[in-house]
Amino acid sequence: MTAVEKSDLTGRARLREAALELFAERGFEATSTRAVAAAAGLSPALVTRHFGSKEGLRAAVDEYVLDRIGRELAEVDPNAGLMDSLGKVSARLFGADPVLRGYLRHVLLEDSVASADLFGRLLSGARMEVERLSSAYDQQEPDDEWAPFQVLCLILGPLLMERVMQPHHDGPLFAPQALARRSAANQHLLLQGFYGSLGDGTGG
Repeated sequence: MTAVEKSDLTGRARLREAALELFAERGFEATSTRAVAAAAGLSPALVTRHFGSKEGLRAAVDEYVLDRIGRELAEVDPNAGLMDSLGKVSARLFGADPVLRGYLRHVLLEDSVASADLFGRLLSGARMEVERLSSAYDQQEPDDEWAPFQVLCLILGPLLMERVMQPHHDGPLFAPQALARRSAANQHLLLQGFYGSLGDGTGG
């Protein structure tokens, strides 16, 4: 953490932060409430007191993560280079925070009801962003069904596959320079396509 030291947080917030870090490192199933409490320097009984259960703790972490993503997206200004602004938001969210990347990677790849629910909520956010993009750019409307999935794949793909992509890339995948170049490539793909107006659009 940067803005607030962990020692200054409430017990509930300290447990949530410890859970976020341990879930990011080990995954939900491999993390016990006792380990979370120990990492937070608190009694395990406080997990039950504040969250009711381990599942309740996880729900609180999910809400915290989604709220953070939502607040960052709310800073995107449609009138000030929307695509560039969206890329900078993604860089702030994921590039500077390996814990957030690790958490999302574990959750989204664990194949559970909770992971599907989290993806659904991310998809809803992506759908709203696609609508904002569509209203800001006077171009052909994207596919209403698939455009939100495509946007999420562009953003989450490197995050989910970071460990297998990294050996094939010079330098850290989430270093500022790599993020800037990836953001520019994503903007080009979303706004112009790989090949611009070439072709008849009938390819598979």
